[in-house]
Amino acid sequence: MEQNKYVIMYAIVEMAGQQFKVAKDQKVYVHRLQTEEGKKVTFDKVFLLDDNGNVTVGAPVIDGAAVEAKVVKHLRGDKVIVFHKKRRKGYRKKNGHRQSLTEIVVESIVAKGAKKAAPAKAKAAAPKKEAAPKAAPTPNKAPAKAKADDLKKIEGIGPKIASTLADAGITTFAALAKATPEKISEIIAEVRGNHVTDTWPQQAQMAADGKWDELKKWQDELDGGKA
Repeated sequence: MEQNKYVIMYAIVEMAGQQFKVAKDQKVYVHRLQTEEGKKVTFDKVFLLDDNGNVTVGAPVIDGAAVEAKVVKHLRGDKVIVFHKKRRKGYRKKNGHRQSLTEIVVESIVAKGAKKAAPAKAKAAAPKKEAAPKAAPTPNKAPAKAKADDLKKIEGIGPKIASTLADAGITTFAALAKATPEKISEIIAEVRGNHVTDTWPQQAQMAADGKWDELKKWQDELDGGKA
């Protein structure tokens, strides 16, 4: 009986917060990546490999395995209509959302030997010199951390998104103002729902500058965070 001439390899891999089953030369649409068009990107969170029937399962990922792809272009998905309604309050709101996406093409699946950053080597400890006894130092106060802002004051941000942003280190209006809408979408990719992040940095900058009256007037004109 003639054997199959073609070796087919599949991988289940995490890309931008989502899991995909991919093969070589396959096109995939993922949440917006920061990589420029034409550049290559590597995803090393491979959970399963199927090499022509030989299956390898990670625990949770397969050490040394990776999926290498090339960024084709950045685009936006089809428009989705989102309708909000609150019972007995006469509240109804409808707005559209188009998810920011990146089209990539899988160039290869590496079963083992993917390049990873080598851990930094520990420096050899220098021999300690005996120091003359010193007077007990006055305890220094730890530097005060920047007080977190209530990000829920930004139109479109709820408790879950505020918590997710805080986990990513964005806890103040100033920090949110410096982030791009694409970066914010990438951070909150796993939060359920359709979120329009286009105006969040601008809203955050107005909040950081204390322009609350102007911000409130603008938010009254926004629709779920969308101008």
